[in-house]
Amino acid sequence: MANLGFSRGRAAGWLLLAVVPVAAFGQGGTFTKYAVSAQESHAADVGRDALRAGGNAIDAAVATAFAMAVTLPEAGNLGGGGFIVAYLPASKRVVDLDFRETAPGSSTPRMYLDAEGNLLPRHRAGAWAAGVPGTVRGLGTAHAKWGKLPWRDLVAPAVKLAREGFPISDELAVALNVQLRPRGGDEGRGRVGDRMADFPESVAAFGKPDGQPWKGGDLLVQGDLASTLERIAAEGPDEFYTGRTADLIAAYMTENDGRISRKDLADYRAKERPPVRTTYRGHDVYSVGPASSGGVVLCQMLNILERYDLMADGPQSPRTLHRVTEAMRRAYYTRATRLGDPDFVDVPFADLASKAAADELARSIDDSRATPSAELAPFPIVSTEPDHTTHFSVIDGEGGAVAMTYTLEDSYGAKAVVKGAGFLLNNEMGDFNLRPGRTDDAGAIGTYPNQIAPGKRMLSSQCPTLVLKDGKVRMVTGSPGGRTIPNTTLWVVLNVLEFGLEPQAAVDAPRTHHSWFPDVVALEGREWPQETLKALTDMGHKLRTGGRQGNANSIVVDPADGRIFGAPDRRRTTTKASGD
Repeated sequence: MANLGFSRGRAAGWLLLAVVPVAAFGQGGTFTKYAVSAQESHAADVGRDALRAGGNAIDAAVATAFAMAVTLPEAGNLGGGGFIVAYLPASKRVVDLDFRETAPGSSTPRMYLDAEGNLLPRHRAGAWAAGVPGTVRGLGTAHAKWGKLPWRDLVAPAVKLAREGFPISDELAVALNVQLRPRGGDEGRGRVGDRMADFPESVAAFGKPDGQPWKGGDLLVQGDLASTLERIAAEGPDEFYTGRTADLIAAYMTENDGRISRKDLADYRAKERPPVRTTYRGHDVYSVGPASSGGVVLCQMLNILERYDLMADGPQSPRTLHRVTEAMRRAYYTRATRLGDPDFVDVPFADLASKAAADELARSIDDSRATPSAELAPFPIVSTEPDHTTHFSVIDGEGGAVAMTYTLEDSYGAKAVVKGAGFLLNNEMGDFNLRPGRTDDAGAIGTYPNQIAPGKRMLSSQCPTLVLKDGKVRMVTGSPGGRTIPNTTLWVVLNVLEFGLEPQAAVDAPRTHHSWFPDVVALEGREWPQETLKALTDMGHKLRTGGRQGNANSIVVDPADGRIFGAPDRRRTTTKASGD
């Protein structure tokens, strides 16, 4: 393709479904200099302001991430981890920075099991559910290697948002009220299991001062978090790992049966790794390597699908949906059987993301029949991975770009706020295979590559992705969504590169998901034509419709004139693309 061809979808005359019902949800935009596309509007503006001040994409990402730790407490964080994939125009390099959480030094493979091998109650909540946080070290490493603006200036907007407060959205008000509802108050909608109400420090941090329910427009002030951010701003990222904040984390662990020690914190390092790369329709696609599975899975799917003329049928035809599902099925089989922390297991990720590997996988695809997942292997070995992550995209005025995804794992992580520090802990330890040696079709998993070990990074599905053409960034994307993340990212990439949809339409369009097991195709929304559903069922696919998949806040650059299209994912009400 000579360019991204945004008009191709219209010219083809396809009748496209939409799952974004209200155009007012999310704020997109077209820019000429730079842009940030993020899940939360205050944070997007903070990132834009860093670019206005002369910062580059790394600076904007650092500022956005710290701001979102204040304004998006369900996923933005200091106490979690994630990944950055960035393009550095000065060196013309794509880099991959891994700041995934690690298992504490005292961890053991069976630490969450009783004597009979059953998972202990509430193993996903509280101090013992947390891995060693990587976010602050990751942001500090990125800034030290590639940033321009002073560190203090990038943290300062987050300090202000926490100290002075910000007006919360209706969406955040509802979520906080559900999380803060005491036990016994589960009547009606919004039932949850573990919640912040179970932890006094969390109630103190997020409860409304007058004890009343939150409403949209109320001011959320986070004093302890502001103090933590002030220390980080003044003393640098080391403060979190060796200073007063580390003391607070270690004390909280001791008091609440957690595993993270002062040594674990002091020893934590972010790691620069080689990105995963493939090509698709003449574009270079770069994504994250292990310890995330997302990049390998995305590249395998693109490599399988490139052999087909998907454009001829359109994005929502039965044959396209069938082919995409079969590619997903095979790539997720690879995810479950081959991927883990490359510091602990041998992961030939370059080979797995190659065209040759895709050729081998594609040989078994039948255009008229769904492949039963059990034909690929006799048992499922996929873990449950919650979908409460966040992704944002940045492009600067010099052609630099950042795709960043970070998370607490579950919504509000372990539900536990560190006393005196004001931030939530992650519950990422649940992303390990928690039952060694036990793998069955009921969902228990025990395969070695992702078993717990001290210092090991748990496998992730995060998939921050860059697309380049002729050495210039054309697309920045990624998504939250647990195991759906690579598939959401796939659909956004296909919608632009294969089907030529305009950027916002590419993000708004409905998505599908299949992850090998369970052997079910999830189709987002309920507007799918009955003839499409029947055709897929006749091929042997089991279907489930409804729900919402991902939040792919993306940026696309038009190569014809350099316009920057900020395409926030309007499935959430607070998303925004901010730029100039």
